[in-house]
Order: sequence, then structure tokens, then C-alpha cells
Amino acid sequence: MAAAPVWSVDPRTGKQREQVAVEATAQEVDATVRAAYDTRGALVDRAVRAAFLRSAADQLEAAKDHLVEVADAETALGPVRLNGELARTCYQLRAFADIVDEGAFLDVVINHPDATATPPIPDLRRYKVPLGVVAVYSASNFPFAFSVAGGDTASALAAGSPVVVKAHPDHPALSELVASVLRRAAAAHDIPAGVVGLVHGFEAGIELIKHPLIAAAGFTGSVRGGRALFDAAAARPTPIPFHGELGSLNPVVITEAAAAERPEAIGQGLAGSMTLGVGQFCVKPGLVLVPSGEAGDGLVKSLTDAVSDTDAGVLLDHRMRDNFVAGVAERAELSDVETPVTPGSGGEHTVSAGFLTVPAEKLAAEGEHDLLLEECFGPVTVVVRYEDEAQAKSVLDRLPGNLTATVHLSADEVAGKGRGAEILAELTPLAGRVLVNGWPTGVAVAQAQHHGGPYPATTSTSTSVGGTAIERWLRPVVYQGAPEALLPVELRDDNPLGLPRRFNGQLER
Repeated sequence: MAAAPVWSVDPRTGKQREQVAVEATAQEVDATVRAAYDTRGALVDRAVRAAFLRSAADQLEAAKDHLVEVADAETALGPVRLNGELARTCYQLRAFADIVDEGAFLDVVINHPDATATPPIPDLRRYKVPLGVVAVYSASNFPFAFSVAGGDTASALAAGSPVVVKAHPDHPALSELVASVLRRAAAAHDIPAGVVGLVHGFEAGIELIKHPLIAAAGFTGSVRGGRALFDAAAARPTPIPFHGELGSLNPVVITEAAAAERPEAIGQGLAGSMTLGVGQFCVKPGLVLVPSGEAGDGLVKSLTDAVSDTDAGVLLDHRMRDNFVAGVAERAELSDVETPVTPGSGGEHTVSAGFLTVPAEKLAAEGEHDLLLEECFGPVTVVVRYEDEAQAKSVLDRLPGNLTATVHLSADEVAGKGRGAEILAELTPLAGRVLVNGWPTGVAVAQAQHHGGPYPATTSTSTSVGGTAIERWLRPVVYQGAPEALLPVELRDDNPLGLPRRFNGQLER
């Protein structure tokens, strides 16, 4: 049987643009993984890794105009958004190069023998080594930052792990182009092209997670797809770490005092956040608790006005468009659900933004309204009107894990008057990032960032954004009683590489 073709499709028209590739067979996946495995030695030198990452950023910038043109043709995200995302991707590559140069991620710890300790301590030297080849499953909604050259790839290469990327079907032409850019950057440092492998096709993704030389995986996508891969990773003869980002409602709590103080600003800010990128952000606020009564009514009016002024938009593909239209229609038909601005079809190829409202009592216990507690991908949010703090808390208590949780407080509540601290404490178990008086869309690439959360937001406690994302692809190893001449250079007493380390209990930098 002939291999299935992989087409690049224009989401603005639904028409095929060009055939990019064919779906990889099991034999081709095997060859790609083995080629990546054979490049591990080329990544041992940290200076080479850092230089490779910086060259990748430079070459992506050099090809920016063509990459953005192709990305826009395949995703309809627009040049402004895509130029910004590519800039973020290049910044991220350089940030990981800096991390590699510094070397603190190795977590070097050295203990000399101490016969007086109970029990006695032998000579122990600990640091972290790369896991091996990493499988990366690209996201649909971030064709640069969470795809072939995105955070999973950048952090894995920084750790010294080659990657094999399963391209997302929504941007296959861009995936091929970006992979070729990364391989050119690798060649400039005598790193074999196999260090960044690329495969297409659903079955190829399954073969990839099962391959015995794959040591870990990173995934960004749906709960259904991510859970299937997570289970496959755990069911292998040798289970592997699976760092998956699966789905999130990103709840927002707006206090009565905040709603009374600035209804227009909060309503407009919510509208901007929930419709950003046509609602296709993983941190879109999808469930918003708004007080009943006059203060909340004013906020809902502001939200209504702002969302009503939002133009129809194109989703990443027509399958997502159909799912969105069907999903919001099903939710709107539930009892006591109202649609101040009706979301749905904006035309043959577009969708219109909107929002639903529902009394909090409908979500306080299990029932048909549980559908409203499931993520709906696209420009829609659910406004839950609560009567009192206890009712709001009863809704929060029913929520699964999330990437983010947000609270909007009044000026007095920010100053410590009221329940602000209690609400923060209630939100903390729900999410990996808790915001005050902000909006969750926009995830800064920074050392202190955490992009993850309790299941089903993610399948591990790690982050996929920020410097500590590198930790996902490393494991610790300790050498006991090894002669210094046999030790890796990173673990020698004289510290020739000048690494940050803990030496006999003292932190050295």
C-alpha cells in the first residue's frame, strides 16, 4: 500500500496548498530514531551545544520572512503574531545556550570521605547526564514556539539529548523548513543532521513513543491524544518519562469589590484575553466566576460590548472549526445557560466569538452542566454567576488541574483588606501559575516561569517553559570511590570548567 501523502492546507479556504511529504512507515521511524541516537556523542561538549543553539537562532532569524510567510499560509495566525512568536523562539534558544554555558543545571555535588559521620561517608560525586533521544510532539497553535524548534526541542538539545519531532499536520511545510534550518545550524558545528529528526503521520507518532531508543517524550495537545501517548509510554517494557500538556480551563475569580471598582476594564481585558489568537491559547481563560447582582451585571455588559466588536476569525484547521461550532451549540442548549453574545459559525471558514453564562448552583454538583467544565478550544468562555463566596468555592472545588488560575481583586483587597490571601490559597492547589489582576494569555520565557499544573493540565510536575524545562531530559548519577583520573571533568576537585557546585557542603559559584 502506498504511503499516505502529507498535504499543506490553507485554513482560510480549506484547500490543499502542496504535498509536503508522505507519512513515515515504522521502518522510517526506526531509521530516524537510530540516526538521532548515533549523534549523542556530538552533543557531549557543552560549548558545542551552546554554539549550536545560538546558530539555530541566528539562522531562523535570517530565514524569518520566508518562514513567517509559510507559517501564515498554514495557520492563518497572521504575520504580527507569527513574527513575535518566532522572536520568542529565537530568544528561547539563546536563553538555553546561556544556561548550558553557565552549567548550574548539572547540579554538581561533591562530598569527600568523612569517617567521623554516622554512617561514614565515602567519596561521592554527583551530577546530571542526558537521558537520550527525546520524542517531541508538536503543538498546532504555536507553530514556532511549541513545534520543531520550540521549547521541548531547545531544552532537550541543551541537555545533550537529540530529538525526533513528530510534525503537527496543521503546519507540515513549516515543520520541514524549520528542521532544515536546525540541521544547517548543526552542520556548522560538525553535528550530524540526524540530531533533529522529523516524522509525519498519526501512526508514526505511535511508533515513535514505542521505540526502544526513545528515552523521554514531550507533548502539547489534547487530553485524548496526550493521555493515549502517556499510557503508551507507561506500558512500554521500559517505561519512559512523558511530559505532556493536555488541557486547561484556566479559571478566573472576580471578587464583588473588583467588579464594582473597575467593571469596564475587567470586561474589556477578559474579552481581549479570551479572543486572543481566536481563542487558541492553552492559557485562555475558559471559566470566569463573576458575582451576581449589579456589580457583576456591569462587568458582563462591558464584556458583551467588547466581544460583540470582535471580528470573526479563522481557526487552525476545519476540524477544529467544526468541533468548536458543535461544542458551543451543545453547551448553549443546556438548561439555564444564556448567550449574551452567541459563539459559533462566522461563515464557511470562520468562527465568531461569544460567551455563555450560567448560575453557579448548576455547577455545584455533578450533572449535565459538567460539560461546561471541559475546555472548548476557540473564542468562547463560560461566565459563572455566583451568589456568595461559598458558592464560588463550591465551583472551584469541582475543577480539575489547570495551567493557570487568576483572581481579580479591588485596591483594598490588594492591600490586604478582605479575602485576597484566602482566595490565593484556594487557587494554589488548582494550577501551576497563579495570577493577581492580570490575564493568563502570554507566558514569559524566564528562569522563574512555570508552565504546567496538576493533571490534566500536565502529566508531570515539570515546566515546558523557562530555564528549568531542561531538567526533564536529565537524570542524576553519582560516582562512589572513583579515582579522580577516571572521573568526568565536571566532577574533579580543581573544577577546571568553573562550574557552580556544592563542594563538601559549601555552595561555590
